[in-house]
This record gives sequence, structure tokens and C-alpha cells, in this order.
Amino acid sequence: MTKLLTLIFIISSLFIFGFNYNDRTVISKITPPKNWPKPNYNFENNPITEAGFKLGRKLFYDPGLSRNNTISCAHCHLQYTGFAHVDHRVSHGIDGKKGTRNAPALINLIWNTSFHWDGGVNHIELQPINPIEHPAEMDNSLINVLNYLNSSETYTALFFEAFNDSIVSSSSFLKALTQFTGSLISSNSKYDQYLKKDRSFTQQEENGLKLFKKNCNNCHTAPLFNSNRFENNGIPIDTLFNDLGRYKITNNPLDSLKFRVPTLRNIEFTFPYMHDGRYKTLRQVIDYYTEDINIKNPQLSPQLRKKIVLSSNEKKDLIAFLKTLTDKDFLYNKRFSFPR
Repeated sequence: MTKLLTLIFIISSLFIFGFNYNDRTVISKITPPKNWPKPNYNFENNPITEAGFKLGRKLFYDPGLSRNNTISCAHCHLQYTGFAHVDHRVSHGIDGKKGTRNAPALINLIWNTSFHWDGGVNHIELQPINPIEHPAEMDNSLINVLNYLNSSETYTALFFEAFNDSIVSSSSFLKALTQFTGSLISSNSKYDQYLKKDRSFTQQEENGLKLFKKNCNNCHTAPLFNSNRFENNGIPIDTLFNDLGRYKITNNPLDSLKFRVPTLRNIEFTFPYMHDGRYKTLRQVIDYYTEDINIKNPQLSPQLRKKIVLSSNEKKDLIAFLKTLTDKDFLYNKRFSFPR
């Protein structure tokens, strides 16, 4: 009898939600842009389908994943700011609790070899578990999330549509989210169009590009503008947070105050900057690296031990180049927006 009722529910759900087998057709294998490296996550075991992508998007924007139905993934990762959070220096979660780090931008994640500022997670499918279970973020448990999803007729039908199984498992839940977050690829900035000779740079942007290649590209390496490394950039520890970075994961004293090198794509909109959000503007960041950094700090990354000297105009040129990394097609792509 139970099996019969389950079958009746599934069949009725197909009519209610307009199920179409075409929604299970693989719609993307994520072909990297020309001259980009091979992604570290390739969707071979999690092919993107229309149904899976839309389900992942719905989950991303659903506050029901949090303990008290108030915090969604999108709460700290806003599309128009590069899926970062500009309203606060550090993330704000459930019941107004504050985290200790700035919410990182979610851009080109399938090229990452690790996630979070300390690299505490090394697989994109597992990444959502941390914010879901963190007491200062969503303060829930994976078990509670699965119970919530399995108690929803809407979700069980959508999971059947995407994965041919109405029972929501941790695997299908995390794969659905990954189909969405892994699709957040930014590769059509003015810089990208410049490389393809579709657009030209101003003289100021050209100057900034030269300055960037000379002073910044070693850590923020094109085309992704990160390096998948952890570096100590010399910023003094914030005594409010006492965040030791990578050391918390490895317990290796050499990793103290090392943080993951973030991408600079869409950097114009992903402020505040640094792991603790201490700088509000790009000018403040550049002033730190040119004027305030202690190049004699023995823990400082070797890439930063040569003093960077920039005039006021050169700083403006560098900022002009950094703004060419803005990808408005990505920031305003309705496909990534709140599902309507």
C-alpha cells in the first residue's frame, strides 16, 4: 500500500510540476574558455541538466536550509556583488550572529582546489556543509536539511525530475547545489574581450595592465586571477577575531596567518577586501601593499618581499585595469538570479 501511494504521488507530481524528460538532458559540460586551464571539477559524475541547475538555484536562494528559515546561501553571496557580501566587514548569519571572515566571492569555483579562506574543504560538492552547520551562519545540520527537503512535496518532485529519485539524499542535495554554483563562471569582462581583440583598452588601462603584470600577477595569476595557494600578505592579526588562517587546518606553524589567494575577477564589486574585510576600497588595498606592508616580516610571502613603488597616477592606472575585470554579463545574468 505504501509503495502504491508513493507511486501515485510521483505520478501526480509530474503533472503538477510539468515534468519533461528533456529537463534531464545534459545542457552543459562546462567547456573552459580558450587558453584557460582544465577545471579541477569536471561534472563527469554530476552532469548539468536543466532540472538539476534550476533545483540547485532554488536551493541556493532558499532560507529553509537554515535552522530558523532566515538565512539562505544568497544571504551572504549576492549576485550583483560577484556573489560576495558588501554590507558587512564579516559575514552575518542566523540571529544576527557575526562570523570572523569576509564572505568570499563565488566565481569560477570549479577551478579551485580548495574552498574557504583557510582551505578547510577540498571539494566543491562538500563545501556547502560548512556554512549550513556553522553556528554563526545557518546553524543547521545536514540531517535536518534532508528532513526538510524530504517533507516537501515540491522538493521531492523536483529531485525526482533532476535525479530520477524522489528521496533526497545528501549526495543528490550537494550535487544539485554544485550544478548551480559550479556554473557561476565569469569570463566575459572587458579584459577578456580585449584579449580576443573585441575591445580596446584606454591608455590608462594599458598602463595598469603592465603594472599588474609586474607587481601582482605572481599571486593573482591570469586568467583566473588567483593561484590556489595560501599566502601570508603581512596584514597584522585582528585581535577581535584572532584568526590564524591556514594554521587552524594544518596545525603547521609555517601556515600561521596564511589565507587563500582570492580571485580578482569582479574585484570592483566584491568589497570589502582581505579575509577580514578590513579595507573598503581598492585604493586602500594598493596603499597597503605599497606603503604599509613590512617587507622585513620573516613570515611574509616571498612574492611580497620586494617593495612595490607606485606613484599616485600609477595607482590610478592599476585600479583602472582592475576594473576591466568586471563582467557585467555575469553580475546581471538573470539565469543566476532569484528564481521567479
